[in-house]
Amino acid sequence: MLTNPAEVTAVILAGGTGIRLRSVVTDRPKVLAEVFGRPFVTYLLDQLAAAGVTYGVMCIGYLGAQVEATLGERYGSLRLSYSREASPLGTGGALRLAVPMLRSDPVLAMNGDSFCHADLNDFCRWHRARGARGTLLLTEVPDTRRYGRVQVDAHGRVRRFEEKGDAAGPGRINAGIYLLTQEVLRAIPTDTAVSLEREVLPAWIGRGLYAYPGNGAFLDIGTPEAYARAEQFFSAGMAGER
Repeated sequence: MLTNPAEVTAVILAGGTGIRLRSVVTDRPKVLAEVFGRPFVTYLLDQLAAAGVTYGVMCIGYLGAQVEATLGERYGSLRLSYSREASPLGTGGALRLAVPMLRSDPVLAMNGDSFCHADLNDFCRWHRARGARGTLLLTEVPDTRRYGRVQVDAHGRVRRFEEKGDAAGPGRINAGIYLLTQEVLRAIPTDTAVSLEREVLPAWIGRGLYAYPGNGAFLDIGTPEAYARAEQFFSAGMAGER
């Protein structure tokens, strides 16, 4: 179980417009794109519930009313609240908007359009053992061009983020799962669009930002080609196949 799992707030970033996916998912936000007849985001909620998390906040924006209507106030053992963007705030801005609803320190944050098989309990223990201000979960993919790479030192401290397209071939990427302290979240500017990946995290390099060395199977449904692989991914049991 996560350390005090009932006390850990999970946040799912579910406000993106999904422009690249619009040709195949036309009538709903991408987190509600169906995989085996159920919304993609429910696979993330199942992962959180299995780890012992009992409270989650959905950061919603584009077609957010559909997300709220679909999931409601409870999903299995998870109680859900909703942080609603009036205008697009980016991943960092969405987290900052949700701060008043977040009940733990650190907070477990996840991108709503990707899934990575991971031991969230060990991830939490690893973060706490290092006294990190922020920790991102890494995984390895065969080709990093679409995602960019994360460079770390021997102690797991983040040293550099490489931009998308800079390097081809296998490597470690940010898998879109984070443990972030309230200190990090409250430092994000309010009421403005901010990218967690491009602006917030790079600002914490050398200030307690770590990367956990995961290696679980990873899926990002942000493009039609990637979304087409979703059923194969989950039918493989999320056991590390790529």
